[in-house]
Amino acid sequence: MLRADADAMRARLMLDCPFKKTPPETSPHPMATTPKKPRRTAERILEVTLELFNRFGEPNVSTTLISAELGISPGNLYYHYPAKDELINSLFDRYERSLTELLRAADGVENVEDAWLFFHMLFELIWQYRFLYRDLNDLLSKNRRLETHFQFVLKNKGKAVQSVLDGLSRGKTMKIELRDVEPVATAMVVVLTYWLSFEYVRDPRRALEPESASAALMRGAFHVLSLLLPYLQAEEREHLHALVGNYHKGD
Repeated sequence: MLRADADAMRARLMLDCPFKKTPPETSPHPMATTPKKPRRTAERILEVTLELFNRFGEPNVSTTLISAELGISPGNLYYHYPAKDELINSLFDRYERSLTELLRAADGVENVEDAWLFFHMLFELIWQYRFLYRDLNDLLSKNRRLETHFQFVLKNKGKAVQSVLDGLSRGKTMKIELRDVEPVATAMVVVLTYWLSFEYVRDPRRALEPESASAALMRGAFHVLSLLLPYLQAEEREHLHALVGNYHKGD
């Protein structure tokens, strides 16, 4: 069942979460109990960088600002990450690993409630690394690695969404012709990828602030799934609307 997969997936996501406090490593030698400072400093740099990128947008955050926020010298920052692109790439690597794990849960989707949970989890992960999506086109134009790797991100999202559609069809949750599957899946990936950009354009000052997260994620998950409304069985359409309503009540 997807819920069991979701619980396991959430646990794995927490392991990769950049804000998770990692306990210091210990040495097998009793006298050497101090943490490995270089590794811990590198992790702290990524944590603060992600927070600043998410808050202000990557183009507006300099390495000088990052080092000042950390209280370290620019030279210390450059020792771990000699260029800003290396910070971006390291954060993207974390995101891509977590996304790959999460997309595996698509195979367990059997009904609307499963799909709702799956897409909401996707949006939670996207929100965690929202700077990538807020400044996506700018990042792709400047960073060759992201330019090539985001192709794989889109491809893998597309495969996962088609797996969701297959599961919903097998479960008799919806009825869709084979010729419609690919364009519907593509449209869902487009909304999934650019939803936060839409939210930002609607309300640039507040859309990507932490207090806006809950409503933004709910709207994104619903609008991705709303593309399936013409194909869902009548009772499943009602169930989707009920899920959204219940989410609002508990928000």
